Amino acid sequence: MTVAASFIRGRMLPSSLRSRMFLILLVGLAIAYGLSFSVLYAERYISAKAMMLGTLQSDVAASVAVFDRIPADQRANLTDPLSRGNFRFILGPGQPGVVDTSVRGAEIADTISKAIEHRLPIRMEAIPGEAQRLQAHLALTDGTPLTIDITPRSIMPLAVWLPYVFVLQMLLIGILAWLAVRQASHPLAALAAAADALDPSKNGPALSDTGPTEVAHAARAFNAMRDRIAQYLEEREQILAAISHDLQTPITRMRLRAELADDTPERAKLLHDIGELERLVQDGIAYFRSSHGNGEKFSRIDLASFIESICYDYQDTVKAVSVSGTITGTVTTKPLALRRILSNFIDNALKFGGAAEVRVERKQGGEITITVLDRGPGIPDDQIEAAMQPFFRLEPSRNRETGGSGLGLAISQQLTAALGGAIRLYNRDGGGLAAEVTIR
Repeated sequence: MTVAASFIRGRMLPSSLRSRMFLILLVGLAIAYGLSFSVLYAERYISAKAMMLGTLQSDVAASVAVFDRIPADQRANLTDPLSRGNFRFILGPGQPGVVDTSVRGAEIADTISKAIEHRLPIRMEAIPGEAQRLQAHLALTDGTPLTIDITPRSIMPLAVWLPYVFVLQMLLIGILAWLAVRQASHPLAALAAAADALDPSKNGPALSDTGPTEVAHAARAFNAMRDRIAQYLEEREQILAAISHDLQTPITRMRLRAELADDTPERAKLLHDIGELERLVQDGIAYFRSSHGNGEKFSRIDLASFIESICYDYQDTVKAVSVSGTITGTVTTKPLALRRILSNFIDNALKFGGAAEVRVERKQGGEITITVLDRGPGIPDDQIEAAMQPFFRLEPSRNRETGGSGLGLAISQQLTAALGGAIRLYNRDGGGLAAEVTIR
């Protein structure tokens, strides 16, 4: 039962909350409107039927009494004057028919019987034909047969314009229901969009707290949550920067003392460990600075010359770094931040692939994509997203021995965000990793 109900709800209800609210509200209003219309129609039907039967009762009672009291030779002259629009009197047995068993026939027979105070037996018959016709057969006190030919009319005929009015009303109800649902769900959509665009590291506009009380309260709560998250991140970065900065002085003293010590294998190992500790501290400070954009301003550079200069620096040190795909023109960016990003990508490619290829492309929308490719072991697909997190190191191939504190990609991601760009890592066909940065 539960599984079937869940399946029906999942298949029949729309996926969006706005559509579900609109459907529920529209169906509810349509049912309420239909019930009101049905009650009104039933009340008018009962009233009209009671009026019709009451008129029939009074007219038939008077007419039968007249036929019963006047001489037989004068009755034929009164059949037409005493007839009405939906019934007429016939002196004689009438047309042959079949016994009527309908509810309407029973109601008419009961009405006529009450009108003549049950003095004369009545037999109802239906006359075959296109139009519904009933005949009530009775005999006067002198034995003369009298037939009442009845053509029942619709008790309450529907006007031809009524269906159009009903459709127009339903359209109006649908439009008003959609407007009401849209007005109610718009703040929720705005809240969802603000949550998707939430970036505590950027000072974006606060969510508007105007509107109904509940909406304003939710907006203020969301803004307060965003401020708290930003504060927590700021405190975390400040702690990291403070620790990294304060460690520089004792590390420097340790290096000086180690260098003054005797030249022994232990001294070399100690200097190596101190060097790793210095790099870790420097990476921590660099990570803190990158989260704040490093204070660098945008400037216009010739991108082709810029990338070639980076690659030439590596080639001067006999590193296998090549450039493929060049573009002409200038771009507005932060040169130091972009150099740090590309240098990080190239360093990783050289460490894990032995060679790096820098590919530059201009997209149709004007975006510029710079991709650093290698033929190293790559990154497992399920760990690509985690590789962008601070202090994350891949094992076993990209471990501490092969370099890195796990901050390189995190620093690159923050610097790219400061440029207004995006980073993407993906594994190449045939092996290797591609590190892509997109700027405008």
